[in-house]
Amino acid sequence: MSSLDDATVLITGGTGSLGQTLVRRLLTGALGTPKRIIVFSRDEAKHYAMKTSWKQVSAATDDVYYGNFDELIEFWVGDVRDPDDVSAVVSHADVVFHAAALKQVPSCEYFPTQAVATNIGGAENVVRAARRSDRTHTVVGVSTDKACKPINVMGMTKALQERIITEGNLPLEGGCRMFAVRYGNVLESRGSVIPLFRDQIANGGPVTITLPEMTRFLLSLDKAVDTIFAAYREARPGEIFVPRVPSARIPDIAQAMIGERDIETVVTGIRPGEKLHEILVSEEEVFRTTERAGHYVIQSALPELQEAGAPRALDGEYSSAGAVVQGEELARLLAHERFTDRALAGTPNRP
Repeated sequence: MSSLDDATVLITGGTGSLGQTLVRRLLTGALGTPKRIIVFSRDEAKHYAMKTSWKQVSAATDDVYYGNFDELIEFWVGDVRDPDDVSAVVSHADVVFHAAALKQVPSCEYFPTQAVATNIGGAENVVRAARRSDRTHTVVGVSTDKACKPINVMGMTKALQERIITEGNLPLEGGCRMFAVRYGNVLESRGSVIPLFRDQIANGGPVTITLPEMTRFLLSLDKAVDTIFAAYREARPGEIFVPRVPSARIPDIAQAMIGERDIETVVTGIRPGEKLHEILVSEEEVFRTTERAGHYVIQSALPELQEAGAPRALDGEYSSAGAVVQGEELARLLAHERFTDRALAGTPNRP
């Protein structure tokens, strides 16, 4: 199942940062030419903003590949928490990219029942609808590094989402392939550190850093979509695809963006539910982690879904505390991945 030619593709949470990037990449024909893309979310304002801003594109570009925008993309208002909404929209889809989620760590700490309703209940609704559908053949669940050894509500709910996606493959004679992708913070998505630092720098500072020791994986929205596409082409039922990406200390990222500007950095302390370091593959998962298509692949813990004899790809856990980049290497990486714009590019100073 390597092509989306003539397929109807559903993206839950399609108006979010990842969802919009995923739509743009699909429009380039990177996985073939879909017959229709359904953008599903509960926020009608984001639907309207996305539709009107994209309609203003006057000529075909790398982002907007098709001329028949009105015919190709359908905007569908609905809530993944509502099983009737989900059942109705999934019944039209051949492939589902399930990206809808509550993802802000502190917000999930203060409103855990809301995180459960969206991240767990929403996944359950998608899986049930896909299993009842006669046409849906693939479900891709979008997870997070916080699901690995979770200490916060967001991670706990995403860990359960992964299990729900995995269990959706049973019994084995089911006709729908379900798997997940797991990656670190997408650093330029809404609410993440890159746009926060960019705004703080534009306003003259200070730039706020939680803890000097904190590290995070460096992943752009396009790299996140690369992982989703690789998984779509290569993943077997119940697997979790994980990208191989560098990491950096948060103060180093701030300094790379500040450059030579005279802007202060202040330490504000760790926020509710935050980890010092993130983990993409745990010590326990190492024993069932192999490598495929340039990614780490975590096989299901369920023996019915495991591949016998697959070679191990890791000797220890995959943590953001390792493979840390700094200085000019970090500055080049940030510029290359378009985390920073030209107005913020500068020569980094190590803190």
